[in-house]
Amino acid sequence: MNIICKIATEPNEIEQIHQLNYQTFVEEIPQHKQNEDQHLIDKFHEENTYVIAKAGEEVAGMIAIRAKRPFSLDYKLPNLEEYLPVKGEFCEIRLLSVKKEYRSTRVFYQLCEKLVELCLEKNYTTALISGTVRQLKLYKRIGFLPFGPLTGEEGAQFQPMYLTKENFERSTKSFERLMARNSGPARHSFLPGPVPIHAKVKRAFSKEAVSHRNHDFISGLKDLRSQLCRMTDASHAEVVVGTGTLSNDLVAAQLKNIEGDGLILANGEFGFRLIDHARRFQLSFQTIEREWNEPITHEEIAYMLKENPSIKWVWTVHCETSTGYVFDISGIQELCKEHGAELCVDACSTAGIIPLNLKNIYFASTVSGKGFGSYPGLAIVFHRDKIKENSAVPRYLDLKMYEENQSIPYTHSSNLVSALKESIKLIDYEKINLLAGIARKKLKDWGFSVLGDDDYSPGILTISLPQSISSREFGDACKQIGILLSYESRYLLDRNWVQVALMGAQDEQKVMSSLEMMAGILEKQYEKRYDYEVI
Repeated sequence: MNIICKIATEPNEIEQIHQLNYQTFVEEIPQHKQNEDQHLIDKFHEENTYVIAKAGEEVAGMIAIRAKRPFSLDYKLPNLEEYLPVKGEFCEIRLLSVKKEYRSTRVFYQLCEKLVELCLEKNYTTALISGTVRQLKLYKRIGFLPFGPLTGEEGAQFQPMYLTKENFERSTKSFERLMARNSGPARHSFLPGPVPIHAKVKRAFSKEAVSHRNHDFISGLKDLRSQLCRMTDASHAEVVVGTGTLSNDLVAAQLKNIEGDGLILANGEFGFRLIDHARRFQLSFQTIEREWNEPITHEEIAYMLKENPSIKWVWTVHCETSTGYVFDISGIQELCKEHGAELCVDACSTAGIIPLNLKNIYFASTVSGKGFGSYPGLAIVFHRDKIKENSAVPRYLDLKMYEENQSIPYTHSSNLVSALKESIKLIDYEKINLLAGIARKKLKDWGFSVLGDDDYSPGILTISLPQSISSREFGDACKQIGILLSYESRYLLDRNWVQVALMGAQDEQKVMSSLEMMAGILEKQYEKRYDYEVI
């Protein structure tokens, strides 16, 4: 019997959860009243994450987990913490149920394994449960420890219990294998962040931290900024503690200094985020908006600039990270020059992946992670001109403060700066371009539908899965064997897409081996769907 444990996502799975809930907690354990529908929808249903065990399309067992207080135990035991002998990040496990015909199998333990894996991912340290007194021996065998008095009524009594990962680890050898799998390195990461880190970058980061007022640090950051300018032909670079979102907020704050309107290009998640940045800063602007992955032509941009001479700046992503689509920055720059507008670029996903020429770009934003191959935590803003004074800008968003203080107006991180200095030495545009070309061809040969062509970013390969195969299930299956894809963002789930990001320290042999294993998972899921349809 092939049992698959997963997070419940499909309508049919949720329907079966309500049925199993009724069978267990109405018919078997008389905790709730009977109803004609023979469905029991949990009062915390909207907050629950359900871990289910499936035999084919049948839900054989389930566990619900939630971390929002108050827990159901809070209602049964006022002052819950007074009874608990441990502290930590709590979650509550509820609705544990396995169909009778599966209770002599490994379903229960497989559910527990998946549950613990989820708890580790969410950084929960202690799980609470109301254990039916009928199964106390089983719960204790797993590692649950009782606390507090019994709750419930005669015939449906429960013992409050808690489980820590240490207790569970001591209780089962299988969990030790699970812990080793989670604590050890993944087979391969295709995430756009955090990216795989080269050993040299790790060593640079691990050096003892020094004060941001230390002379060596000030000199080192000055050298880093000079290196960034040389590799992009930019005039100035400010390095700030923060993320790509901060770097774009810094740009938006400066755009308030330009009289006139703006124009923002958007054909994906991150182009539309630029629109949100601009709205939050109450900038005056127009947009060219297209469906995701639909091109925005130079003719459209030229027409907008010609018909609207009030437009004095254009803001666009260089690579639309949600698809891999790359805008022709040099061509757009020529149009801006012709019509007297300044060009600003979000290069968060292209710096370190595609060679940048920022000589005439008004502002460009990027980050220390992603294509630069270092740890996340540094926001970078390139600028062509000296920054204008504007005391209305909040201090942390005032780029003038960074320019005047050598990018150190406030506390900085010597570890992140050291790591980034090392990582940019390792950038090899030709290598990443060749690797992406091979990977794109292999994926297509193995039956994957990859967005775009060789004009798309070599750093982001977006795969559109057939509707018969769930991107979440595919991503989960890859994760189980140590292949980490980008797939859990809502905008990817909505489109049934997964992404392979070739950023950071990517070894060609490991990349190809991981892609081949992905192809195997795709084939198995095709077979699974086919078998189901035949039956």
